[in-house]
Amino acid sequence: MIVDTNVSLSRWPFRRLSGDETPTLVERLSKQGVSQAWVGSFDAILHRDIGGVNARLMDECQRHGGDILKPFGALNPKLPDWQEDLRRCVEDYNMPGIRLHPNYHQYQLTDPVFAELLHAAAARGVIVQIAVSMEDTRTQHPLVRAPPVDLTALPQLVKREPAAKLELLNWWPALRRQSLQAFVDAGAVYFDISTVEGIEGTARLMDRLPAERVVFGSNFPLFSFDAALLKMQESGLAEDRKKMLLEGNAKRILPGATR
Repeated sequence: MIVDTNVSLSRWPFRRLSGDETPTLVERLSKQGVSQAWVGSFDAILHRDIGGVNARLMDECQRHGGDILKPFGALNPKLPDWQEDLRRCVEDYNMPGIRLHPNYHQYQLTDPVFAELLHAAAARGVIVQIAVSMEDTRTQHPLVRAPPVDLTALPQLVKREPAAKLELLNWWPALRRQSLQAFVDAGAVYFDISTVEGIEGTARLMDRLPAERVVFGSNFPLFSFDAALLKMQESGLAEDRKKMLLEGNAKRILPGATR
């Protein structure tokens, strides 16, 4: 079975996607063997009413998700009352994590408010997902250019928060030519495979990183789910390592999971 840690609901702002209706999305994931999908909302990218975004996300998961969809709420620390949005995600909605879009929300990880957010999330035991990018910059709408998030400051920030759990989504364009060891050494930082290039890219990534730090993520429906699945099928990984990547690693970092 598969835990897909990188799925989004609602509508991508710039075009319609196959799978952007929640019932269809759940049906397609189920047919592919996905037992659990960690879902954020495309609405979080441009909407300013983050509380409304999270309320709709929760409603969609409850109405259509069954046992598959696990909602990851959005936070924008540059808007007022983001602390209340975090409280609602954890206390009212029982969400296991949050998903951030620093590039679209126009803040750097060096901004003191990000350190404050990371500390607050770590204190509550929730996973912090950072969507480093969403799509290739060459395909972006000319009025909405969002380069990948600059992750240079992240290792030092994570070192200061030993309880923090972070997952980097769609990170390959930003870090593919850099050493990942600083992130591994800093703390509990995990990497999805959604933008890793090449059939053998996943196996090479597992050689660069501790096996327990790599998780399955498709960026569906913005990307094709089949592309992520093909990376696994053609990876040549041993079955035990493949199982870790497909489900074991993700399940282990969920709040309350037995380690």
